[in-house]
Amino acid sequence: MGLHAQWNDDYHHALHTLLTGEVRGYYSDFGSIEHLKQALRGGYVYNGQYSAYRQRRQGAPAKGLSPDHFVVFAQNHDQVGNRLAGDRLAVLVSDDALRLAAACVVLGPSIPLLFMGEEYGETTPFPYFVSHSDAQLIEAVRAGRQEEFAAFQWKGKVPDPQDEQTFLTAKLNWAMRQSERSTTILNYYAELLSLRRALPVLRHGDAQVEGPDGTGSVLLLRRAHEGTEAILALNVGRADQSISTHLAPGTWSRRLDSADERWRGPGGAMPEHVDFNGTTTLHLRSLSAILLSKE
Repeated sequence: MGLHAQWNDDYHHALHTLLTGEVRGYYSDFGSIEHLKQALRGGYVYNGQYSAYRQRRQGAPAKGLSPDHFVVFAQNHDQVGNRLAGDRLAVLVSDDALRLAAACVVLGPSIPLLFMGEEYGETTPFPYFVSHSDAQLIEAVRAGRQEEFAAFQWKGKVPDPQDEQTFLTAKLNWAMRQSERSTTILNYYAELLSLRRALPVLRHGDAQVEGPDGTGSVLLLRRAHEGTEAILALNVGRADQSISTHLAPGTWSRRLDSADERWRGPGGAMPEHVDFNGTTTLHLRSLSAILLSKE
């Protein structure tokens, strides 16, 4: 339709279900590592196949479109606001999973979108709110949300979207940024964005996505651009993993390990520089991401 880019809800759903384990409502169409693998290639997960949730075929192929035609995210106003309590990812998963999600979004081949407060781990809810003047429309919104939440089987009272107090509870808690945890998360996002800016290989070209091996939980994104190679390894599992892979001979630099102690992680398992010559073994902590590059 002539758009420069389209945001990709399929990417969010594929990532969200793996990290949270939620598979109700429209999440019931997702939950497999294969779904994330498809999303990371740059495109829709559902491109015409049958959707059990919608009970019809869903989506269309995005053939011929490069990954930068898609905007990807781990959170946005839709996906947070359309939860019963407006709970953010930061209260649903561990900080390890938050760092993994951030690496998937920022270091992947598509255009990253960050939701307000995500960059420092904001935990204040973002409930859906409106300010309509039509009484019938207000009631329709209230009823519609009750009906939609039934599919997710969430428990609790739905905040009244027309109540001003619902809007006020959605405001960011800026004081959170002063905590050690939030400062660390903010520095981590800054590091991710610096890497994306410094390494053109992360912004250009298609991504070759490999894995998982058998019942494994590791995905590998290979990138190459103007003599520079990079590999982003993602372990979406709850256990440490070691995976054998082929890397071009030469010295590879570990540019990021989300499990590093500097990010309040358990500690990385890969050295800063490694000389590879063919097949090598990558060691990843649970719910972690490693970025390696070679000039």
